[in-house]
Amino acid sequence: MKICVLVKEVPDAAVEKRIDPSTGRLNRSGEKNLNPFDTHAIEAAMQLKEGGSIDVDEVIAVTMGPESAVRALHKAVSLGADRSVHLTDEALAGSDVNGTGYSLAQVLSKESPDLVLLGQQSDDGECYTIGAVVADHLQMPSLTQVIKIDVEDGKLRCERQAEYGYDTVLVELPAVISVGDAINEPRYPSLKAIMGAKKKPLESLGAADAGIDAGRVGYDNARAHCSEFKAPPEKAAGQIIEDEDTNETVEKIVAWLDERKLLA
Repeated sequence: MKICVLVKEVPDAAVEKRIDPSTGRLNRSGEKNLNPFDTHAIEAAMQLKEGGSIDVDEVIAVTMGPESAVRALHKAVSLGADRSVHLTDEALAGSDVNGTGYSLAQVLSKESPDLVLLGQQSDDGECYTIGAVVADHLQMPSLTQVIKIDVEDGKLRCERQAEYGYDTVLVELPAVISVGDAINEPRYPSLKAIMGAKKKPLESLGAADAGIDAGRVGYDNARAHCSEFKAPPEKAAGQIIEDEDTNETVEKIVAWLDERKLLA
């Protein structure tokens, strides 16, 4: 069995998310990390590999992104992936979800995985839909918000969160599964794994290598374009009442509430 895990390089959570007004796209400058939601997908793959209920030959981390995205692949390998594939090409820049899903599916079709895992969302775009798009291109069943995976007679019994509670679904392989962050607690990479990550096999592919039609990717071919952005209005400074004299402080608070008709 071969498992491919889709991962993504995203801006660090501590970096303020900003839109570049000249491109209408997210400003991705600054510190970047492996998408934290994808670490749960890697852990799910490792638990299947180590669980013994099903034979997993290898776990492959796959990403689409600029040259810097190789660091996300190194992190994925340090967490247990056996090798990685990096789809990188300037022609792919600015692709929307549709173009990204198509491109990743082209790479995955060459790998012919039995199972594709990914996090339920990215920490930047938060669109939640890339798994379904990939599954549609690969013509595989798709499950989202999965929080438990068990092996049953060569199939996967999955529990997924739903608006009304939980679903239990028995899915045949191959399949594409987006996991929620409640599925597990990702492991920490060991120092040995971190040091050895750069020595693991890493394949770099361009758009042509993956058989990607250039007319279906990139900003100019995106089906969705963002045209205008406005920063939210700044909030007015609040009023601070110092508690130097308790009675006077209470009177000021009551007067403030009464002025706004907030007292019954």
